[in-house]
Amino acid sequence: MADIVSEKKRSENMAAIHSKNTKPELYFRKLLFADGYRYRVAEKSIPGHPDIFLRKYNTAVFVHGCFWHRHQGCKYSYTPKSHVDFWQKKFDSNIKRDTIVKKELQHRGIKCLIIWECTIEKMKRDENIRKQVLEAIEQFFESEELEKEN
Repeated sequence: MADIVSEKKRSENMAAIHSKNTKPELYFRKLLFADGYRYRVAEKSIPGHPDIFLRKYNTAVFVHGCFWHRHQGCKYSYTPKSHVDFWQKKFDSNIKRDTIVKKELQHRGIKCLIIWECTIEKMKRDENIRKQVLEAIEQFFESEELEKEN
């Protein structure tokens, strides 16, 4: 089965994707800041250089793109139809790196929160969902749990 876009267009699309300061990440940071949370961005002393690190809560927050980090069961976590071997290797290495980072954080006693891109999109569309997610995150910050995904 052929890809739905040309190779050139696919290349342009992928080149436009950034790893830092993405729209979902900026949106989520603004929500946290508005709720009074203070954090560091891409803290280099923490494994995986989390998108957000809240020292007060000893919590690393990663805003994961569903496509790149393979969010299970998510419609955004599709595999392109062309160059399947390339993409599979790319996805496998991302998953492996994510697993290593989580283990290293756990080893250091640092809590890990993963916010998925699709959750952020739902939060943007529905105020009730936004409130529910922020409430759950607040509870996680205060809890003894080491890992959570939203």
